[in-house]
Amino acid sequence: MATPNCCCSRETEVKAFDDTKTGVKLRLTRNRHNTTNAKLEFPLLDLEGVADDPIKREAVVDAVHEASETWGFFQVINHGIPEAVLDEMIDGVRRFFGQDEEERKKWYTRDLKARVVYNTNFDLYSAPSANWRDTVYCEMAPHLPQPEELPAVCRDIMIEYTKQVMKLGRSLFQIISEALGLKADHLVDMKCTDGLTMLLHYYPECPQPELTLGASKHADSDFLTVLLTDQVRGLQVLYKNQWVDVPSVPGALVVNIGDLLQLVSNDRFVSAEHRVVVNSSSPRVSVACFISNAPRSTEIYGPIEELVSEDNPARYRATAVEEYATHYRSKGLDGTSALSHFRV
Repeated sequence: MATPNCCCSRETEVKAFDDTKTGVKLRLTRNRHNTTNAKLEFPLLDLEGVADDPIKREAVVDAVHEASETWGFFQVINHGIPEAVLDEMIDGVRRFFGQDEEERKKWYTRDLKARVVYNTNFDLYSAPSANWRDTVYCEMAPHLPQPEELPAVCRDIMIEYTKQVMKLGRSLFQIISEALGLKADHLVDMKCTDGLTMLLHYYPECPQPELTLGASKHADSDFLTVLLTDQVRGLQVLYKNQWVDVPSVPGALVVNIGDLLQLVSNDRFVSAEHRVVVNSSSPRVSVACFISNAPRSTEIYGPIEELVSEDNPARYRATAVEEYATHYRSKGLDGTSALSHFRV
């Protein structure tokens, strides 16, 4: 057990690091981790024709059902977002983090009520160790920021990409609803798609990648996450107690089930734990779009009535999005499940 002096020492070091507002420059973690070379076929779904071809749609619905039950993750191609938009979004992230130190510092804050939040590790002061990652957070929906509220180097593409992902998200939720045996608009009508928070992640090259992580083991707190990455690998999914590398597929987006979708599906679909490993040769960037109701929504969510029965009773108590998000942030990425707090 750490002594009070040790705790004070770490708190002082973390505060000093955070006050520099320069992002990840120091290695603050010493926890080793095991990697895997597990060769498993990661789910890849082709969405071409899914809106018009009933046979194709049925096949995709079945594939989403299987992937969401077992992996909690899948990749999609032919999703409708132009390649030029994907490329420009990645370039926008690089432009922000490529700015000089003083320009980036203008956006650095730990005030989660700010429209744009740039910092290192949202849980820097509460997590057991820091991750090798800097992030820009921005609530993009249901109320789109004014252009002047966004960083000039990436504002236009952030707005355009949000519109594209919101459209794709609605289609994905309709497919997921059908995969749960519900009407196509069930989850949309529950307002699961109303909000979108965009996270721009930057993982610098790391001199000792075996000693740290870009993101510790965690599950996402939303309903659904749509992830865009550059072609530098790093994301790993925990599948049958093995860490599996998510392959880099040009033009593909990674989609994963969030905690709130596992909750409303009453454990039909799983919010899988995942992590990000870093490397010593190249920085990595990604854009995560967390789709949920508005982050401070008081909308109450519990297991969907149609998915509950006498033989399969509700496994979670109902909760508001805001309550869940508050618990998730206070817990931090400590390697434990936030969902367990809401089990009955």
